[in-house]
Amino acid sequence: MLVDTHCHLDFEQFDPDRDAVIQRALDAGVSCFVNIGATLDSSRAACELAAKYSQVYAGVGVHPHDADGFNQEWETKLRELALGKKVVAIGETGLDYYRNLSSEANQLRAFGKQIQLAKDLNLPLVVHSRQAEAQAIQVLKAAMPVRALIHCFSGDESFLKECLDLGFFVSFTCNITYKKAQGLRDMVRLTPIDRLMLETDAPYLSPEGFRGKRNEPMRIKLLAEAVSLIKETGFEEIADRTTENAKEFFKLG
Repeated sequence: MLVDTHCHLDFEQFDPDRDAVIQRALDAGVSCFVNIGATLDSSRAACELAAKYSQVYAGVGVHPHDADGFNQEWETKLRELALGKKVVAIGETGLDYYRNLSSEANQLRAFGKQIQLAKDLNLPLVVHSRQAEAQAIQVLKAAMPVRALIHCFSGDESFLKECLDLGFFVSFTCNITYKKAQGLRDMVRLTPIDRLMLETDAPYLSPEGFRGKRNEPMRIKLLAEAVSLIKETGFEEIADRTTENAKEFFKLG
């Protein structure tokens, strides 16, 4: 069985056939989905999906792209959502200096507030970091102890080592299958299997052969197959260990 640790089933891309998407994933061996919030509205929708589907759990958070709007009201509402019984993480939150859709100061403030919320509620963090690795690790170090998953890992070997040294988990997406993604495949190879998780980030980042099309959680199987080739181990071992990691980290089931 497999766990998609980061997907966005609440997004409008799935409105026409959400039930079918979930069924296809179940048929492909996906046992659990962690639906990750990126705004207050999507966090609320993630909680609603978790209430509707037994296999879906929710993360609630505000993405760095929306950090300019993060205020006390948002923080209060996020805390209320985070108390839901199927909420298993705070996030996604973090820093994105690639697109810079919110100011650096506001991204840092929103990130810090959500880290504190996770600590207050004893929930793990799902961290987004894009071209902000040095600052992200500095913030996380200052906040220790925290439990964190670095989602859609895109950093270098140095960043990977710092994350692993802090006890964090690392997840990879289907972009490791891209022809020009050898650097990411190297990071998969260097990540110990007991710190590794899998995600689709659906509807984004479809694997090679499906690029330009909507990604779906069922393609987590293709990702697991790619990881097994990179790490030169059996598919079953990758599936079993990444599922065990996800269930332990998020306290699923």
